[in-house]
Amino acid sequence: RRVLFRSTRTAFKIGLIVTGLTFLIGGTIGAISAYIGGWADEVIQRVVEIFLAFPFLLAALTLATILGAKIQNGLITGMIALVAFGWPGYARLIRGDMLAVKNMDYVTAARVVGVQNWRILFRHIVPNSFYSLLVVASLDVGTNVLTFAALSFLGLGTSEGYADWGQLLSYARNWIPTLDAHWWIVVFPGLALLLFVLAFNLIGDAFRDALDPRMSTRV
Repeated sequence: RRVLFRSTRTAFKIGLIVTGLTFLIGGTIGAISAYIGGWADEVIQRVVEIFLAFPFLLAALTLATILGAKIQNGLITGMIALVAFGWPGYARLIRGDMLAVKNMDYVTAARVVGVQNWRILFRHIVPNSFYSLLVVASLDVGTNVLTFAALSFLGLGTSEGYADWGQLLSYARNWIPTLDAHWWIVVFPGLALLLFVLAFNLIGDAFRDALDPRMSTRV
């Protein structure tokens, strides 16, 4: 029981930190790309497409393996691998939303009356473009925890003996011949991981319903 509680703390740490960093990095790069436009936007989007071309889990596995030879802390290497290949999706999403918002009439009116560019960006464009990004981020908390559990299961996440659901499931492989007597070794970590991901998926649905006016209840 104590190990499961500690694993839950690890899951929250991984999910929130990884999602927060990918949200911040991807959102900032996407916002700059959309607002500047021109050749800078083209260069940034080509870089984003290169990162998106790699299969996410395979790329994370490769980077975690490379970093594991230099950094002994498996928790940090796994989180770096997830952040390194997780931000391009946020950059692409915020760019599309900002391109739609920056052509709205109220943004054009702000430019006409001489409002400074940075004020238009942070007061009018960014606050009206991040709603969909928040929804995706809430869904990605569970996804990042699940992916990190896969890294730990394969021996590339947390170090041996660390409280992590993926590590517990990896340890349970040694008990496969006697699962009829030790079923709880697999069931409890797997159920905890399932409920964690399901909970954040439900939170993401709630964010979508609250932030998207088109999903509001019809009278």
